[in-house]
Amino acid sequence: MASLKHTIIRGGLESLFFSGAHFALKPFLGGVGAILTLHHVRPPRPGRFQPNRILEITPRFLTRVVKLLRRSRVDVVSLDEVARCLRERDFRRRFVALTFDDGYRDTLQHAYPILKEAEMPFAVYVATSFPDRLGELWWLALEAVIAKNERIGLVIERENRTFDCSTVAEKRALFDELYWWLRSRPTETELRYIVRNLAACYAVDIAAFCAELCMDWREIAALAADPLVTIGAHTVNHPMLSKLPEKTARTEMDLSRAVIEAALGVRPAHLAYPFGDQAAAGAREFAIAEELGFATAVTTRPGVLLRGHATHLTALPRISLNGEYQQLRYVRVLLSGSATAMWNGFRGKEAA
Repeated sequence: MASLKHTIIRGGLESLFFSGAHFALKPFLGGVGAILTLHHVRPPRPGRFQPNRILEITPRFLTRVVKLLRRSRVDVVSLDEVARCLRERDFRRRFVALTFDDGYRDTLQHAYPILKEAEMPFAVYVATSFPDRLGELWWLALEAVIAKNERIGLVIERENRTFDCSTVAEKRALFDELYWWLRSRPTETELRYIVRNLAACYAVDIAAFCAELCMDWREIAALAADPLVTIGAHTVNHPMLSKLPEKTARTEMDLSRAVIEAALGVRPAHLAYPFGDQAAAGAREFAIAEELGFATAVTTRPGVLLRGHATHLTALPRISLNGEYQQLRYVRVLLSGSATAMWNGFRGKEAA
C-alpha cells in the first residue's frame, strides 16, 4: 500500500513537472514562501527494508537543494523572519525557511556543515526527552522488531494475531499496517504500552535509539551557539497532542520550552507539533500554542505559506523533503505550490 501511494505521488509530481504545469501555476499557487521539513540527513543505509526512509535524505541531496535555493529568487530566512514577514505582510520577496524535527545527531554531523558553508539559517525543533535520554522513538522500535523477525505475535482488539514477515514485501506491508493501527489508538498511553511490550518480547531496546541517534544537550548547545541556528520546542515526549487531555497537551508544549530555556539559556519562540498531521494536532492545539505566546507553530500538513497565514501563525503548513522523492524537479514542483494545492483541494490556508 505504501509503495503504491509513493508511485501515485511520484507520478503526479512527474506530470506537473514535465507538462510545465507547475511553472504556469506558480504565480497563482506559489504563495509568499515556504517552510521545509527535514528529519535525518545522513548517507544511504544498506538494506531493502527501511520503512522510515521517508524521514531521511542524503547529504548530497541537501547540497543540491541548497544550490537550487541559491539559484532561485527566494530568501532563505530564519523563523523569526518568517514570523515578521507574515505579521507585517512584507511579501516583497518569496522566502524559504529550513526546519529539522526531533534533534537528531546527523543534523549536527551532516546538515550543519552544508548549511554553515552556505550561510543559510535553519531551525531545529527539539523534543526534550530525547537529549534527556528518556524518549521513545517508537516508530524505529517497530521497524526493528519487524526487521529482525520472520514472524511476530500481537494482541489486536483482544485477539491473538500472528503475522508472517519473512520477506521484504511482507515486512513493508506489516509495518504499514501496524504503524497506522498504532496511530489510530485512542490514547497515547495505549500506543506506548503496546510498543513497549512488543519491543520487550522481541529484545529491542527502545532507549538505545535516543542514545545512538539524538543529540545530547552539549551537542545542541554547540549548534545553538551559532547565530544561524534557531532552537524550537517540539514537546517533551513527542506525543500526538490531540490524543492527550487539554491540560496535558498544554504542559507538553510549555514544559518543553522551559526545559530548553533551562538547558540553553534561550527561551524558544517557535513550536512544531509532533507528527503534525490532522490526527495529531488541530484547532485546540493551535489555540493553546497561541495562548502560550509562541510566535509560530508548524504542522506537517503540506502547503506553501499564503498571505492569509498572517492570521494563522500557529497553524503553518510545511513542505517535506521526503526520502522517497530525492529529485530536484520534485522540489521545484513542491515549491511552486501546485502539487500541495491540488492535494489540499485548493482550500488555501483552511487546509491547515
